[in-house]
Amino acid sequence: MGRAYRQLIRPVLFAQDAEAAHNFALKQLARASRSPFLCGCLGRLCHAPALPVELFGLKFPNPVGLAAGMDKHAAAVPAWEKLGFGFSELGGVTRHAQPGNPAPRMFRAVADEAIVNRMGFNNSGAETVAQKLAEWKQRGRWPAHPVGINLGKSKVTPLEQAAEDYAESFRLLRDLADFFVVNVSSPNTPNLRQLQDKAALDEIFAALQSLNSVRKPILVKVAPDLTFEALDEILELVGPRRIAGIVATNTTIARPQTRDAAAQKIYAETGGLSGRPLRSRSTEVIRHLHRQTQGRLPIIGVGGIFTAEDAWEKIIAGASLVQIYTGLVYEGPGLASQIVAGLRQKMEAAGLPDLKAAVGSAN
Repeated sequence: MGRAYRQLIRPVLFAQDAEAAHNFALKQLARASRSPFLCGCLGRLCHAPALPVELFGLKFPNPVGLAAGMDKHAAAVPAWEKLGFGFSELGGVTRHAQPGNPAPRMFRAVADEAIVNRMGFNNSGAETVAQKLAEWKQRGRWPAHPVGINLGKSKVTPLEQAAEDYAESFRLLRDLADFFVVNVSSPNTPNLRQLQDKAALDEIFAALQSLNSVRKPILVKVAPDLTFEALDEILELVGPRRIAGIVATNTTIARPQTRDAAAQKIYAETGGLSGRPLRSRSTEVIRHLHRQTQGRLPIIGVGGIFTAEDAWEKIIAGASLVQIYTGLVYEGPGLASQIVAGLRQKMEAAGLPDLKAAVGSAN
């Protein structure tokens, strides 16, 4: 599957603008999601072996999830399970519908297997996404794996009203998903990263938890560009605000050195960088968070995962679950199942009884 994708399908997709290719792929998956037959075909083609994980009181068939950003409109909710994912994170979703930043706004640095994007939380808004999720449930097309929602701030909402903005999105969506992720770390909404400040984040989580009577797990997604001291300040809110875990990390505003002229041109674009160049820094952040919390706080690792080895690196650094997005673009729809199979082999070789025994073992 991987070789066929890279040799036959990827060249066709990469001949298009990056966002156009993304939209085309998502449209096909949305079409498949509406058809039990096509979903069944996907499931047979991309089935992942079992590697169960229990976290946040939820049961994950395997630890490899779809990262936020791929399905912002809940267009293909049933398909992600069939592609072998153990969970999916939809969004980012904002309270108000918004078009995002002007195009072009997504660029491939192919030589480095990276993507730069400045999408800007383009989505149909929390109310419309809630209707779409309810529709999937009513049609009996809801997946068996946990579904999360990434919550962002509406661009039109002033920073001082951010808590109310996040809270209203959560109110509309809280009964329709299994967990939520507060995104205060995207570099593509003006001043959003200021909300990673301890006082601002405390206000947001206070507003969310006041509406969270059923105790849905609410996590926070952090930027790889934060200092360890800033990360430690966020950790101080874990107990008081019942933060269920941390997603580490979002895209970075840093740029790697490269000799490739095409990549240099892409890196000059404004936006967040994802893909292979992010791998090491995101792992460093995971390792720090795991050590600081002595392994007591669940971490979802994301950033530069293309292989089972990349996922394993995140897990032994302290991640209980991992997520992929850019790797999916470069490696194709069979990637999740390939990674899960590789993780099972690594566990068996290490003689570990379950994945939990591997989490943070390198620390």
